[in-house]
Amino acid sequence: MDLASPTAAAPLVLEPGEVDLALLRRVHAGTESLALHPSARHALLAAQATVSRIVEAGDVVYGINTGFGKLAQTIIPHERLAELQRNLVLSHSAGIGEPLPAGVVRLVLATKAVSLARGHSGVRPEIVDALLALGNAGLLPRIPSKGSVGASGDLAPLAHLACVLIGEGEVTTPQGEVIGGAEALRRIGLEPFVLGPKEGLALLNGTQVSTALALAGLFGAEDVFAAGLVAGALSLEAIQGSIKPFDARIHAARGQPGQIAVAGAMRALLEGSEIVDSHADCGRVQDPYSVRCVPQVMGACLDNLRHAARVLVIEANAASDNPLVFDNGDVISGGNFHAEPVAFAADIIALAVSEIGAISERRMALLLDSGLSGLPPFLVRDGGVNSGFMIAQVTAAALASENKSLAHPASVDSLPTSANQEDHVSMATFAGRRLGDMVENTAVVVGIEAMAAAQGIELRRGPRSSPLLEAEFAAIRERVAFIDQDRFLAPSIDAMRQWARQGRWPAAVQAILPSQA
Repeated sequence: MDLASPTAAAPLVLEPGEVDLALLRRVHAGTESLALHPSARHALLAAQATVSRIVEAGDVVYGINTGFGKLAQTIIPHERLAELQRNLVLSHSAGIGEPLPAGVVRLVLATKAVSLARGHSGVRPEIVDALLALGNAGLLPRIPSKGSVGASGDLAPLAHLACVLIGEGEVTTPQGEVIGGAEALRRIGLEPFVLGPKEGLALLNGTQVSTALALAGLFGAEDVFAAGLVAGALSLEAIQGSIKPFDARIHAARGQPGQIAVAGAMRALLEGSEIVDSHADCGRVQDPYSVRCVPQVMGACLDNLRHAARVLVIEANAASDNPLVFDNGDVISGGNFHAEPVAFAADIIALAVSEIGAISERRMALLLDSGLSGLPPFLVRDGGVNSGFMIAQVTAAALASENKSLAHPASVDSLPTSANQEDHVSMATFAGRRLGDMVENTAVVVGIEAMAAAQGIELRRGPRSSPLLEAEFAAIRERVAFIDQDRFLAPSIDAMRQWARQGRWPAAVQAILPSQA
């Protein structure tokens, strides 16, 4: 069997400690196979040897020959260590909810492999190989989306992942078939593992599910951020707005890096616009904030996304197991499984996604207001008989409002678990999971704005926009036609949602995204 599918190309190589955001985005896309860097083998074997020495010497070390959590004082006899690890995996497989999306599961497999391969967990290299082989074969463990509080690791969801390695649990095939864990292992030429000392705990401890969810949210946020810049530039053209607020000197005077980058991207999008030149002497002094302050608002969003990206890349490379095994033979219990950094990162991504949608919805409302835009009311001729974009804006407002509620920080909540042993938790898993809904909401909002902006440009068609924006206008028209009279609008809105998630943008926009840095 060719375990290097889904493509025959050279695999993406995961070097623990060196995995970057661009590579993680490719893992999420799922079009390439993965391989572990050969240098990782030594650290894996060294840590495994340390665990074996502890067991042979009869030393009592948490997680190796003791119970877990509140039961850590219980010493487990040697002959029951395999039973201990198996029972740990089975008892912790308590998740509920819809399975995580395929891209998220691919990230979980990859980041768990990287974390274990840092050489602080004491697992066999074969465990890491099996995780990557499952992903390369498109055999993705079915991991329930709910049931983790993001501390002591993502215990329940990672237990569902570990279940597959011991021949339990469920797996989704590339064809969408659901099979058992033992059958999935058979298809990649493996028998179910009998987990050795600490291996079950190492698989369950860690922040990989929270991190994968937050990364998927970040990648979606990049998409809607880029779409928001293009939609904002199109809206400026539709209302014949001023480009003076994008003057580089304004933004240099403040010094905020995201603001400077966004202003530069807006200037690039509008460069060569005949529309801008056509109203140079119109006497318009100031546009509303939703147009004039695009660099300030979207720049702040970009700075947040860049900070979140830095945190998540560190976490994707981290040893977040417990206890950790070190080169000198020490095995030390700590708390790297606590996902507070991930929770904070997900929360600031949520703020950015919400604001991208909020300012987009305001620009759309501006387009529909003939007193401000100079365009026909609700962007349709023969108004009264036709309602045009009236209710599309209501949809945008509803989703923007929903995102404001979803943006409430998850990290400020905590409920103690495990008989108060785990008395403060991060809620990072929910913090990351809710980003999926938020991104889709914002994609709809930004997509509606772009469709409305294209309508506005066409309603007063005369001078052409810039080459870049004319190309975006043409791409929009490939998806949705001009609205000359009312029609069934839902398919057009969904087509524009897909436009906002396309991930292919003008180079000036693409270049400032975190995964391109």
